[in-house]
Amino acid sequence: MPKRGKGLEIGVGTGRFAVPLGIGTGIDPSKKMIKIARQRGIDARLGYGEHLLFRNSTFDYVVSITTLCFVNDPLKVVREVHRVLKRNGKIYQQKRSIFYKQAKFFSVKEISCFLNEAGFNNLSYYQVLFKLPDKINTIEKPKTGFGKGSFVVISATKIRSI
Repeated sequence: MPKRGKGLEIGVGTGRFAVPLGIGTGIDPSKKMIKIARQRGIDARLGYGEHLLFRNSTFDYVVSITTLCFVNDPLKVVREVHRVLKRNGKIYQQKRSIFYKQAKFFSVKEISCFLNEAGFNNLSYYQVLFKLPDKINTIEKPKTGFGKGSFVVISATKIRSI
């Protein structure tokens, strides 16, 4: 994650991740969650990832933590992220393989295809959680790549406009 710059979290929820990550702006479809995020100091706005209410080239980076699993049109979300990012801005997508009843989980390759189709390049992958949660007794160090860890972070860069 960047140490500075203007960030946006899609699916900010209560701001649980945005606050410690230093992300100042978020969007979420839940009024109750937005209220809590605002109490935590986040500029939280009601909305959906498919229709980001921000001008083109507004953010230096965008974070999405297990959100694409719940949206109706993940490619549209990624295209909207591309639109609101500044040139050389980055998207960080974290995918957790915990089974949520409403979630549609995508493979890392599927998310990578969405990112490429929306105009992102320089994809990099980090993974963690190599054991079941009840077997983890120390903090694991992330490893590059994907396929062994059950939590993957994908970083991609906006190089060109589409």
